Amino acid sequence: MVVASFRVEKQDSQSRARAGVLTLPHGEVLTPVFMPVGTQATVKGLTPVELEALGAQIVLANTYHLYLRPGPELVAALGGLHALMAWERPILTDSGGFQVFSLGFGREHGVGKIAKTFPAEAGGGVQAGTGGRGHARLTRVDEDGVTFTSHIDGSPHRLTPERSIRIQEDLGADVILAFDECTSPLAGYEYTRQALARTHRWAERCLAARQPTPQALFGIVQGGEYQDLREESARFIASLPFDGVAIGGSLGQSKADMHRVLDWTVPHLPDAWPRHLLGIGEPEDLFAGVARGVDMFDCVAPTRLGRHGVLYVPDGRLHIDNAAYREDPAPIQDGCDCYTCRHFSRAYLRHLFVANEMLGPRLATIHNLRFLVRLVEEMRQSILAGRFAACQRAFLDRWQAARA
Repeated sequence: MVVASFRVEKQDSQSRARAGVLTLPHGEVLTPVFMPVGTQATVKGLTPVELEALGAQIVLANTYHLYLRPGPELVAALGGLHALMAWERPILTDSGGFQVFSLGFGREHGVGKIAKTFPAEAGGGVQAGTGGRGHARLTRVDEDGVTFTSHIDGSPHRLTPERSIRIQEDLGADVILAFDECTSPLAGYEYTRQALARTHRWAERCLAARQPTPQALFGIVQGGEYQDLREESARFIASLPFDGVAIGGSLGQSKADMHRVLDWTVPHLPDAWPRHLLGIGEPEDLFAGVARGVDMFDCVAPTRLGRHGVLYVPDGRLHIDNAAYREDPAPIQDGCDCYTCRHFSRAYLRHLFVANEMLGPRLATIHNLRFLVRLVEEMRQSILAGRFAACQRAFLDRWQAARA
């Protein structure tokens, strides 16, 4: 039985960036790493063979959605997520805490993982509120756990720390996460403080509930955009016998706020733990996170953008439905080694989207995921070679100039 472990191979001399190896029951993961999101035990539109071909080392699946359907008992009876998905490499499952948040605060305030992760950058200013009232719609949080209404059929359900751990054990992921309360970017200090204390109590219950499996259990740091709470949470989670840590919850109202949250949090975390930044994965965010000591990332952006014909290129984003590409024989990105760029032109890809052919979103998704996977591969090599700062500067100069 493989026991999870993590080792740092090289620490950058000018930043907190580091290259490591995370050993899990289903294989090694070289960090920094970007993991595609397979919410319902599938990365939308792609087969496991295609994921392997684009270099994916680990994928994320969602506890909340898989609990509702097909159900953890059925997944376990069918051999666990790896057998169900025909994916032989590592899997990470989140705790379900973010989905509880999205049914409460997220729906009331319009805050989600992509369009409005940072409200101040989503159009117009925002003001922090008292928090708490958003849970009244589809969720109710108490000391023991969360009662919520299924978004599928309206049926009532209950999640507790113990139940979340049991579900994730049944799913069989290599890495599982502690159950937490994820607060809104608009929650005020007092509510965030109360939720943080509850998350800490739930973390201890998650540890007590775990069974003797080879799964790695990560704690979650919360605390919103408040420095004292983030530092308190990082120190508390670091004091517990977890195998790693995820940084979650509200990261503030702007990307500058997120950078501050990471600067406050990471110095208080054990160097021996792998660190995961939940739900963040735009190219500039990957560099910002790696430079601040983050090892693992996940985000639905590359797949969601790909399905809408928006493609990552070194100069920013390319909208393939633009009429300018109607007769363009070039690949999406010159020199890209993804399947899409090696075989098809911009003109063909545009045709697929205009004709509403399902191959278009699949090919775009392959390119976007390969773009991010290759980007973190390049970061890793630059750390090992002692040139991470130059790699970061070269990419961001071009990326930011294109988006200015």
